[in-house]
This record gives sequence, C-alpha cells and structure tokens, in this order.
Amino acid sequence: MTVQNSDNENHTDAGDEELQAESTLDGEEVESEQVSDDPVDMLEAARQEAIEARQDMLRMQADMENLRKRLVREQEKARRRTLERFMGELLPVRDSLERGLEAATDPAATVEALREGKQLIMKMLSKVMGDHGLQTIDPSGEAFDPEKHEAMTMLPSPDHDENTVIEVLEKGYQLHDRLIRPAKVVVSRKP
Repeated sequence: MTVQNSDNENHTDAGDEELQAESTLDGEEVESEQVSDDPVDMLEAARQEAIEARQDMLRMQADMENLRKRLVREQEKARRRTLERFMGELLPVRDSLERGLEAATDPAATVEALREGKQLIMKMLSKVMGDHGLQTIDPSGEAFDPEKHEAMTMLPSPDHDENTVIEVLEKGYQLHDRLIRPAKVVVSRKP
C-alpha cells in the first residue's frame, strides 16, 4: 500500500503542477485580454503607437533633409572644383592674349609676328576647350541638319545639291553630345 500511495501522491503532485501552470497561463491570457478589451487601455496603446510612429516619421524626415543638404553641398563643391580647374587651364590663354596686346603696341612688331601669336593663342584655347569635351561644328559642304545648324538664308546654287551647307557664317559648338550653339549657315536650294 505504501508503494501505491506514493504513486498516487506523485500523480497528484504532477497533476497539481499542471493545473497551476494552466491556471497561470489562463490568468496571463485573461489579463492580456482584459487590457486589450478595455477601451481606455486600447486608446492609450494606440496613442503611444501614434506618438512613436510620428517620432519615427520626424526622424526619417530630418535624415532625408540632412541627406538632401549634404548632396547639394557635395554637388556645389564638385561644380566649383570643375570650374576652378577649367579657369586654371584658361589662365595661360589669357596671359598669352595680354602679351599679344603688349606686343601689338611695340613699333617693331610685324603683322606676321602678331598673326603667329594669334594662331598660337587660338591653338591653346582650342586645346583647353577640347580637353573639356567641346567640339566644333563646321558643316561646310555637309547636308543641312536642323538639329545642329541654323539656316540664316537659302541661296540658289546649281553647283550644290539641295539643302547643302554652302557657307558657314559662324561655327557651332557641342559639349559632350549636347548642343551649345548651332552653326549659322547658308543653305543651297534649287535655282
């Protein structure tokens, strides 16, 4: 009987523990259900969520504004660096122009020497502009292209096909495939 009694006691103790554990879980569920069923608690929880969501949104907006400002500053710095480099490369051209003007006031200066000086300055300027992607549009003898050329006038010409550039009045320029200035041209038409 003693063995049986101790077995019964073990079963009873294990059963009691299970019941206590279940009642504890049920009590927690009941408490959490009570909190969620109470409209005041639900309202307070919703308010707290709304406050947290608003704070998160404001933080995110501030981060985005800071990012935007930083990108604008970096873009401005990059633009300035590029402009400074370009101006630095143009300064020797300006210096050469000044020396050419001084040489022109010298009574011993010849027209040939001044012409050579201008040619050198033009070569320097063309190199600087070319190094930065500027391309000259000189369409003499080519077909008229309204996207790159501006027709100033049309002249009858038996020597040229219709819509051919006869003369370039002013060269055009393009920077990295973007038209800066169209070439001003005279275009042929049938006589």
